[in-house]
Amino acid sequence: MEVLRRSSVFAAEVMEVFDRSPTDKELVSQAKALCRDYINSRLIQAGVSWSKPEYNAPVPGGKLAEVSTILLRLGDELEYIRPNVYRNIARQLNISLHSETVVSDAFLAVAAQIFAAGITWGKVVSLYAVAAGLAVDCVRHAQPAMVHTIVDCLGEFVRKTLVTWLKRRGGWADITKCVVNTDPNLRSHWLVAAVCSFGHFLKAIFFVLLPER
Repeated sequence: MEVLRRSSVFAAEVMEVFDRSPTDKELVSQAKALCRDYINSRLIQAGVSWSKPEYNAPVPGGKLAEVSTILLRLGDELEYIRPNVYRNIARQLNISLHSETVVSDAFLAVAAQIFAAGITWGKVVSLYAVAAGLAVDCVRHAQPAMVHTIVDCLGEFVRKTLVTWLKRRGGWADITKCVVNTDPNLRSHWLVAAVCSFGHFLKAIFFVLLPER
């Protein structure tokens, strides 16, 4: 009963936030909740079993749940057209998953490269796909605690880089506009932008990390 009560309170708070202009702190908190949900979806999809210590944060509720559904749907499309890009990320980056610093630095470096030429929803979806792909790698290599590190890193990146952009658009709910139009040519536009901006990130990050190894 206590869990249900907390979930109801959380959902009510989320709906209240969406009824007004969200604060920086709320946008970051929502970003992390969306990231946890995205990662959990990809872990289930990958058939990865894992224990979730200290992973009892509430799942997205209310309008944030709708945003999460759309984010996952867009991620499905992106990962479908470039499956190899979002799998085995740790191996592609040639990094150790035993160091929190290495995982954090690698993820933040990739994030910086993705948004180097500007911010779009396609790039935001790509960021979440990278976070989830790296999280799957961590769990598969017996480093489940790194999932929390990745979520925190994404939250920190949102705070430093994406909050102003999100506030100008009224918050996370703006992503729903990516799926409103039914014209397939328009629907594919954000995907093309995401893939083009992301195509060379692995090579770029390799050279970013190389001097540190």
